[in-house]
Amino acid sequence: MKLGLIGTGRVGAFHAATLRSLAGVGRVTVADVDAGRARALAASLEVEAADSLEELYAEGPDGVVITAATSAHATLLHQALDHGVPVFCEKPVAPDVPGTVAVVERAASGAVPVQIGFQRRFDAGYLAARQALRTGELGWVHTLRACTSDMAPPPASYVPTSGGLFRDCGIHDFDILRWVTGREVVSVFAAGANKGEDFFAAADDVDTCAALLRFDDETLATVTATRYNGAGYDVRLEVCGSRDTRIVGLDDRAPLPTAEPAHSVPNAVVPGPAGERGTPYATFLERFHDAYVAELAAFVDVAAGRAANPCPAAEALEALYVAEACDTSRRTGLPVAVSDVRSRRAPGAGARGSSR
Repeated sequence: MKLGLIGTGRVGAFHAATLRSLAGVGRVTVADVDAGRARALAASLEVEAADSLEELYAEGPDGVVITAATSAHATLLHQALDHGVPVFCEKPVAPDVPGTVAVVERAASGAVPVQIGFQRRFDAGYLAARQALRTGELGWVHTLRACTSDMAPPPASYVPTSGGLFRDCGIHDFDILRWVTGREVVSVFAAGANKGEDFFAAADDVDTCAALLRFDDETLATVTATRYNGAGYDVRLEVCGSRDTRIVGLDDRAPLPTAEPAHSVPNAVVPGPAGERGTPYATFLERFHDAYVAELAAFVDVAAGRAANPCPAAEALEALYVAEACDTSRRTGLPVAVSDVRSRRAPGAGARGSSR
């Protein structure tokens, strides 16, 4: 297969190296608005570089992977669909609901798949929790607790175009909660705060947030996120049921230093230089390395027509609705029904889709 990759920043470089290593991929061509950066990456990985998107598409790729800036996603997705090429795109589909809806409706009317990058769907822990819930091992679920905590904030230049903490970080939790449970969020109540750098408030964003979600079966979930988790990069999910519980992300690199006596919790992190566990995760690429590889391998199968799309654009839209509801709630201080956000969708009224 011949695959193209558009956007050669940190994530793009990681994905390009992954594509190069996948079985069945014979040629990888990278492109970027900075042609020099694309050529440098291509040289380091011994892949091809295209000086323009026209050149990339002229090669007749069997699929393209989009890892460019968020603001360019929708345009690049439409361009791939114009060429009739299967496309994988890192989240988000677009910075806003109208742009996302336009891509969803375009994809639904076409013949080629659009797979969105919610890598947690390919993480072994989330897969195991989903299986345990759906086989009845957990009984009925009453509470879900999810968190996404960055070790350090992103550059100030990133924040104004990130979409905000709920859309940038929380949206991963909203997607995985829907995917694990198979249920829909009906209402949210959210809040945000700023105790760190001034550039978050300057961008009308927050550096820490919390949301209470109510699902259509009355299950409750809490979602928290922060840009300042000094202990390390922490992403977890607790699925608590009437019979049992599963915790995703509780491994030997989870940044969870205990305040209890050193050996009162099996395998607990012991603060200080005498700590017995592995070095805590520092970034999302460390924590989800295997999941990122698995989702691109899945895309290769999707592009080749060997597998169904595991995360169509319509799924990303549903997670975005929840993120939009949370951001509205934190601004107004009031609960928000997700149906109210969905009713404002534009430009059309296409049918909802689900791969769950």
